[in-house]
Amino acid sequence: MNEQIKQIAERLIGLREALEITPEEMAKVAHLTPEEYMALESGTKDISVSVLHQISQAYGVELTTLMFGDEPKMSTYFVTRKGKGIAVERTKAYKYQSLAAGFAGRKADPFLVTVHPKADDEPVYLNAHPGQEYNLVLSGRLLLNINNKELILEAGDSIYFNSELPHGMKALDGETVNFLAVIL
Repeated sequence: MNEQIKQIAERLIGLREALEITPEEMAKVAHLTPEEYMALESGTKDISVSVLHQISQAYGVELTTLMFGDEPKMSTYFVTRKGKGIAVERTKAYKYQSLAAGFAGRKADPFLVTVHPKADDEPVYLNAHPGQEYNLVLSGRLLLNINNKELILEAGDSIYFNSELPHGMKALDGETVNFLAVIL
């Protein structure tokens, strides 16, 4: 697993230990079994943004602090220049670039997401998290599965949905897809 995943795992361990929370309690908040949660802390399993979002909401920690390790400091405004957002590649298929990591107390978490193409027969990985989500496709064609309903979105298309429903995406046509995701 890549180094960024290991660093996120270390931050999860640090948060859990600082708050004196058992792995079982963290697993419950993340809607995982204790074994699934401990696999995340081991740094050998991909950690979804939805799991990090659930933990951040439950314990009042900024999502980007868990993802990137930096505490936001700005409270008036925060500018992210083109190509300069803090990024994490969860897997070879997804890259999340935070567009507001430096702003403290955010009510939403905007990301520029890059989805790399996978084999046509590879299934769409589904996840779910409390709240709502907005996606705006900037380039490419995206297959979005929401609660087993498949939608195809093209550049310029957007969708707002209940992110508590299982959802996942896949790049189409063998091309990389870029989209703006706002997690609320």
